[in-house]
Amino acid sequence: MPTPAKGPRLGGGAAHERLMLANLSAALFEHKRITTTVTKAKRLKPYAERLVTFAKRGDLSSRRRVLGLISNKGIVHELFTDIAQAVENRDGGYTRITKIGNRKGDNAPMAVIELVLEPVSPKQAVVAEATNAARKDAEKAAAPAAEEEVVETETAEAAETEAAPAAETEAAATEEAPAAEETK
Repeated sequence: MPTPAKGPRLGGGAAHERLMLANLSAALFEHKRITTTVTKAKRLKPYAERLVTFAKRGDLSSRRRVLGLISNKGIVHELFTDIAQAVENRDGGYTRITKIGNRKGDNAPMAVIELVLEPVSPKQAVVAEATNAARKDAEKAAAPAAEEEVVETETAEAAETEAAPAAETEAAATEEAPAAEETK
């Protein structure tokens, strides 16, 4: 049997894992928090965060991509309206995994995975705004500096071009003058 190309699967083939992750993410978006095994929670986290990122875009293409993965239109609508607005100012980290111990029956490690819908703390918001402002200032400073370099380069080239014919004219005049004196 060929080994999976992307690591071990969750109890079956790739198609089964895709369906399992789609169902887990639908349950997560519906209930805002679910209890599952640690392994499933770790596999669900990037999948769910990617869907939330699509929801934050909010365009038709993103909605169709999410509907291709989660077939329940009500959950997709809730994801695009409620959840996307709640995490609008957050740059990532839309989910949180908390380990809660082992399951009684088979001693499997359990975890709670939940959506982080709390607003970004004021300190984090200020840091994020300062970072974005600094980035924009750096881009603005880089753009005029690049334009100034181009203007300076063009000015220097123009000055060299103007100086070169003047120098050639002077050189030609000095060469002609001795020739004119010798003919006398």
